[in-house]
Amino acid sequence: MRIIGYRQQRTLAAPATVEGVGFVTGARVCLRFLPADANTGLVFRRIDLVDSPAIPARAARVSGTQRRTTLGPLSTGITLVEHVLSALSGLRVDNCVVEVDGSEPPGLDGSAAGFVSAIFGAGFVNQKTQRPICAASEPVVVRGPGATLALHPTNVAGLRVSYRLDYGADSPILPQTHTLTVTPETFARDLSACRTFLTEPEAHALRAEGVGRHLTGADLLVFGPRGLIDNAVRFADEPARHKILDLLGDLALCGFDLAGHVVGYRSGHALNVELARTLAGTTSEGRKAESRQVGKPTSRAA
Repeated sequence: MRIIGYRQQRTLAAPATVEGVGFVTGARVCLRFLPADANTGLVFRRIDLVDSPAIPARAARVSGTQRRTTLGPLSTGITLVEHVLSALSGLRVDNCVVEVDGSEPPGLDGSAAGFVSAIFGAGFVNQKTQRPICAASEPVVVRGPGATLALHPTNVAGLRVSYRLDYGADSPILPQTHTLTVTPETFARDLSACRTFLTEPEAHALRAEGVGRHLTGADLLVFGPRGLIDNAVRFADEPARHKILDLLGDLALCGFDLAGHVVGYRSGHALNVELARTLAGTTSEGRKAESRQVGKPTSRAA
C-alpha cells in the first residue's frame, strides 16, 4: 500500500441523536454522534456501562463477523456497527465519538438512511489535519469458500466498488451486480436507503436463536419462495447495493481512505474485515491508527 494523496479531515459541526429499537435485542436504544478532535477517528462509547468504555472502530478490535460486525468484548462491546460506520465514512466524517446506551445501535429500517439524515442535519467542519488516501501497489485479494474480495490498484484518488451477488439457482434472490463510484453524494443517493435482507429460512433460524424476534417482513427485506414478504424493493438490485453499504462500513475499519477498485463476489462481513485487517497491516497509516489513544469529543459536543 502507498499514499497517493491527502484530504482534510472533518468532523461534525454539532451533535446529532438517533433513537430506535435494536435489531438484535429488540431493546430501545439512543445513539449520539458527537464532534471529535482531529486524529480521534471513529470511536464507539457504551454510556450504559460503568466508566463508559470506548471501542475504537479499528479492524484489530473486531470480535465477530457472523451476519454482522461486532467490536470489542462480548460484555462491553457493540454489535451491528456496519451501518453506522458506513454512514460516517460514506459522508467522509473522519472523527466522531458515537455514544450508545446499549449493545447495538438503533436498527431503524435496516439501512443507513436515518443515520445519514442525522449527520447531514448536524453539518460538517473541516479540520486542519490531513487524512491520507492509500492505494494498493498490486491487487490485494482475500478468499473464502466460494467467495472473493479484492482491492485493485489505481493512480486516481477515488474509490469504485463492484459487487456480484449470487446465491445460486435455487435462491429466491436473483443474481445481481452493482457498481458505484463512492462520493458523499452517490452514497446518500444510491446506497444509504438500501436495507438489510435475508431469506425466510435465515429469518426463522435467527428467531430461533433469539435474534430479531420482534421483526416482521415489513421491517426489513425477507425473501420467501415467491419473493419478498410484506415489502417491496427500493431498487431492483437493492440486495447488491446493501452489500456495498456493508462493505464500506467494514472497510472504514482501516482508518484511512482507500483508492482503487474494490470487487466483491459473494463476500460478506468476514472477508470485508479480513481485507480491512490486511490493508491496515500493510501500511504505516493503518499501524499509526491502531496505536492512537482514544480521543474525547470536542467542546462542540457539549
